[in-house]
Amino acid sequence: MKKDRNLLQKWQERLRKARQEYQSALDKMDDCQSLYLGTHKIDKTRGTTAKVNPKDATTVRNVVAEIVEAEVSSDIPTPKVTPQHQEDEQLAKTIEDYLRDEIDRLPFERINDQDERTTPVHGGDLFLVEWDNTAMTHTTRGALSVSLLHPKQFIPQPGVYEIPDMDYFFIQLAQTKDYIKKKYGVDVSTESEEEPDARGFDTSTVDDMVTENIGYFRNKDGGIGRVAWCNDILLEYMDDYQARRIKHCTKCGAEMNGDTCPYCGSDKGEDQVEDKFPRTDENGIPMVKIVEDIQLDEMGVPYITQREETEMLPYYKPDVYPVVLRRNVSAFGSLMGISDVEMIRDQQMALNKLTSEVDIKLLAGGSYVILPKGVQVKRTDEQFKVLEVTDPQQKEMVDVITLQPDISKDMAYMQYTYQAMREQIGITDSFQGRADTTATSGTAKEFSAAQAAGRLESKRVMKNAAYADLFEVMFKFLLAYSDEPRPMTFKDTDGTPQYGMFDKMQFLKFDDAGEPYWDDEFLFSVDQTAPLAGNREALWQEARGNLEKGCFGNPTDYQTLVMFWTIMEGLHYPLATEIKQQMRKRLEEQQMMQQQQMQQQMLGQIQQQAQQDAQRAVMQNGMPGM
Repeated sequence: MKKDRNLLQKWQERLRKARQEYQSALDKMDDCQSLYLGTHKIDKTRGTTAKVNPKDATTVRNVVAEIVEAEVSSDIPTPKVTPQHQEDEQLAKTIEDYLRDEIDRLPFERINDQDERTTPVHGGDLFLVEWDNTAMTHTTRGALSVSLLHPKQFIPQPGVYEIPDMDYFFIQLAQTKDYIKKKYGVDVSTESEEEPDARGFDTSTVDDMVTENIGYFRNKDGGIGRVAWCNDILLEYMDDYQARRIKHCTKCGAEMNGDTCPYCGSDKGEDQVEDKFPRTDENGIPMVKIVEDIQLDEMGVPYITQREETEMLPYYKPDVYPVVLRRNVSAFGSLMGISDVEMIRDQQMALNKLTSEVDIKLLAGGSYVILPKGVQVKRTDEQFKVLEVTDPQQKEMVDVITLQPDISKDMAYMQYTYQAMREQIGITDSFQGRADTTATSGTAKEFSAAQAAGRLESKRVMKNAAYADLFEVMFKFLLAYSDEPRPMTFKDTDGTPQYGMFDKMQFLKFDDAGEPYWDDEFLFSVDQTAPLAGNREALWQEARGNLEKGCFGNPTDYQTLVMFWTIMEGLHYPLATEIKQQMRKRLEEQQMMQQQQMQQQMLGQIQQQAQQDAQRAVMQNGMPGM
């Protein structure tokens, strides 16, 4: 118990110091979030000595949210795997196909939607990859789990700005007390919530919630360790948490299936680290090998004995941190990237001031009625009102003065500030889909949008780089924990759906000395040519144009049409699959008719040749009976 207490205090102190060093970044995230949501607060004028904050803005034009929303992309990068050895080409394709299936299975649409807004607001966010042992099917046990971490939930090691280079880091998650009890078997019902902002930007405490503090670290062997605690309760400590752990019965030592021993029925077990597993044949029978030992007889003469030994294979260990960082814009000496909100903060504050000034001016204006002294006007909503005067001079004294404030300069400066904010990020009218007076043709508008997209290219590069790292971590977790073959779907060259299996045993190889090792020498990147990465309607038009120009062949030929509709199917054109099947059916009918015509032509040629041969023979031998 004393050892656990000292261990917990060590990691609590590390977290305290790391959070203290990171506090300024956490405070900045709160500020950026309020600006994104449209805060009414106005900053003090720089250099002022006033102790009182300026009054809140009466009206806010939230350009920050407008620009962030303009940058949101629904495209989810797809994996591209390059083998480092020629013989691994098929394995690389298997990895690509299975990772695409995992993208479809996991909630990447929701993850991407949240990621696309969090990254420009706060400068970055993080993906957390885990192996969920509770996810089971009839034939498989466990599955990949990918979730998104808000940057406020991540506390880095001070002074280190790349996650793979860190000795340790922390994540803080808001969990229910029942979840902690189920996951770790520890009762925390009397504990309180340590860090409420782990739930987001609401700092109010919730009775049923606690903060799960998790620390990841490099152990002395280069592996990944994990420690978890809640307040002053140590929940878990594993020096090598990515090593395989098998739960064995404490009574008979057998491997437990769930929480009960299948042999003695005991419900008490403990996890034991195992670095090897028996090699089996196609029928699941363990394979044995002959091992020779040198023994000495009574006279001291050596002799060789042989024995059978179960052949063992090593488990694969990822030895990579399960957290992947996506930056918005890289900055030297910064963990998270540069936030778009930070870049346009001053302009948003200026807009808050300007819109408030315009409101004050407009509301202060109005109309003033000039009347002779002693003359009263009925203040009712009647259409016709009676004004009683005693002489014509009093009539001449009745007048209305309208005070209309001049806000033209304010509006001009607001437009200048708004344009400055967009230019700072690289957003144009064409990029936002607005009317662009500088582009007078469709081609010019496309060019303008392309230029705007080019200015944002670095952000897409950072997104692709993050997904490439994410795909590599996902593959290594599959190689480590997916014990059973897993089904997958893919399409062949002509677009026909095919079915296969991802079996990690395909990646097990043996060196020249017969020693087994796992082949993980693959390069991960993002497929830049994936159909879903572009504008589908533009790609449909491009495909139609290529068909009409004859790039695929004769546009009236069924074989060309099958090729065209295969491409349209890949671009997810409505009913493309059904049309392709009809074109393929007509192509087969046409080919059958051509084969029949060829057979008839060949038969006619044979018959004609036979007649010619008969006539030639008659001419050579004469008529019969002559």
